[in-house]
Amino acid sequence: MWNLRVGATAFGAERSWYCARFATVISTWTRSSDLAWAVMIGLGQVQEFCAVAATIRDSRALAGLMAEITREMGFRYYALVHHIDLKPAVSSVHIVDYPPDWVECFQARRLYASDPIHRASHRTNVGFAWSAVQSLITLSAADRSILAEAHDAGLGDGFTVPAHIPGEVNGSCSFAMGSGDVLDQRQLPLVQLIGSFAFEAARRLSRQTQARCEGPSLTERQAECVALVARGKTDWEISQILGIGQETVIQHVKDARDRYGVTKRTLLAIRALFDGQISFADVFGR
Repeated sequence: MWNLRVGATAFGAERSWYCARFATVISTWTRSSDLAWAVMIGLGQVQEFCAVAATIRDSRALAGLMAEITREMGFRYYALVHHIDLKPAVSSVHIVDYPPDWVECFQARRLYASDPIHRASHRTNVGFAWSAVQSLITLSAADRSILAEAHDAGLGDGFTVPAHIPGEVNGSCSFAMGSGDVLDQRQLPLVQLIGSFAFEAARRLSRQTQARCEGPSLTERQAECVALVARGKTDWEISQILGIGQETVIQHVKDARDRYGVTKRTLLAIRALFDGQISFADVFGR
């Protein structure tokens, strides 16, 4: 995380200023305007983009394709990223065209974990305008300061398309206007399609650099046992719930641990959740 002195000293003195700046940013993003001049794309351009993206062979070519479609849609910036760091990693998606000063600031302060746009993208499966972020998460004073600083660095309103795949780090494809430019809401359904196919293309390229390895697969009974382990149930309690012997439960859990190569029940439950073998609904009984 970034230097907490920002939150303790400068933040105390500048909190009101940042809140006022954030209000100005939101007002700029959402003001009404004659958008007759706006650059629009059509379904044909989306289809062409998707066809090219599906066959593209390297990240440099994808970056060029992204720059072109970004301009055609009327945006100025784009970012295809996994939400882990803005430093390029071998197996992660990282194709970014944001203002360099903001990228440097974002990386230096390690904002990838606390960025309000990233956090909001974890709460939805469809794209959203940045001006609507308050409908997805509660913004803190720190969140407002981040958005205000991003605006000052040159990022205006934007649109983020989430990418959630069990067993992988969350990611997103974002497009941003320049500061002071107005986002045309009419083409956002098409931007959603562009963002989804763009991220999948980047993900495909990133996976080419690592050996293809399928995660372990649990049997239905093993998954049931692991879900109950995640609820904190003992082997005896699991046997009573499932109507099977306690020794059978012990064996199912052991086999599941062996498949994951772990020795602890807690880590087994975490891995199974991360890989999508069990869901939070299974754990909490919803």
